[in-house]
Amino acid sequence: MRREWMAAMLAGVVMTTGCVSNSKYQEALTEADTVREELDKARQQKSAMEQQIRTLKELNVKLSNDAQGARDEMQRIEHGRDKERGSVEGRTKDLEEKLKALSAQNRSVLQEYQDVKRYNDTLKSLVARYQKELKDRSPAVPATLVPSGSLSAPSVAPPAPASGSSAMNINKASANDLVLLLGLKQDEADRLISNRPYRVKGELVAKNVLPKETFDLIKDRISVSQ
Repeated sequence: MRREWMAAMLAGVVMTTGCVSNSKYQEALTEADTVREELDKARQQKSAMEQQIRTLKELNVKLSNDAQGARDEMQRIEHGRDKERGSVEGRTKDLEEKLKALSAQNRSVLQEYQDVKRYNDTLKSLVARYQKELKDRSPAVPATLVPSGSLSAPSVAPPAPASGSSAMNINKASANDLVLLLGLKQDEADRLISNRPYRVKGELVAKNVLPKETFDLIKDRISVSQ
């Protein structure tokens, strides 16, 4: 098509100028072929470039999708990290609260220990004083010894009194006398005092103040006279 167009153009030139040499005609044809080949190359290059553009567009779409996926994954990771951080902070706060509670409990126990220690020292002084009084009252009969540093009552009850007049009145005796002279435990002495008065000694067992075994040990050394 291009060659025919060039031939027609040359024919027009011939008609205009009158005549054209054969060599010039051949040169014109050769130039026309060269131009056609270059045009074909340009078209091929254009087609190749269009294909590259389509490939780049597809690659751009893929990269955009990958970038969006990466952003979504990053947001998910950040959300999980924030959630985990909140969970860790919550557990840390709970542990701190428990630590405070344990510290307060520890201080309370320490204070209670100090109170008990002072009470123990007081009881030691009372034991020493009552032992001395017992020795002074009954020099012929050795008083029951209480081991140093012990808060418990004597393991062996004092001997029974010689007469009823010296029996301890459980309606009037103090808690210390009940513990030190009768050998009762502190809670038993407190329970005995809280359930006064007693009309007969047997009420100590009837009211569940003392076990029968303990009552049998002290029944001959107590009285309920008003």
